[in-house]
Amino acid sequence: QVQLVESGGGLVQPGGSLRLSCAASGRIFSINRMGWYRQAPGKERELVATITGTGSTVYADSVKGRFTISRDNAKNTVYLQMNSLKPEDTAVYYCNVDLSTVPTRKVYWGQGTQVTVSS
Repeated sequence: QVQLVESGGGLVQPGGSLRLSCAASGRIFSINRMGWYRQAPGKERELVATITGTGSTVYADSVKGRFTISRDNAKNTVYLQMNSLKPEDTAVYYCNVDLSTVPTRKVYWGQGTQVTVSS
């Protein structure tokens, strides 16, 4: 059984910052790619950022230079530092983790955390 627990969402003013966390727990053998996606009302879920086990990152153009993804392999945790937040960043943010248990490999989703950017 694997669980992903997200935290760190909330309400912030434009220009502010938030840090999201997502911790994976359970009978985990190894963790491959970790990432964050978001879904705004009436829109499809979209990629925000991903990070591989070796630290290679990919960002959506809309967040480059403002968001930073990182991971702590010892804690099975991925983070998303969000700076210079804009109202258009308002969405539910989901972590996404590609990991292996024994004997399967599967992609898991977190429960989602709401981020609202508003004055």
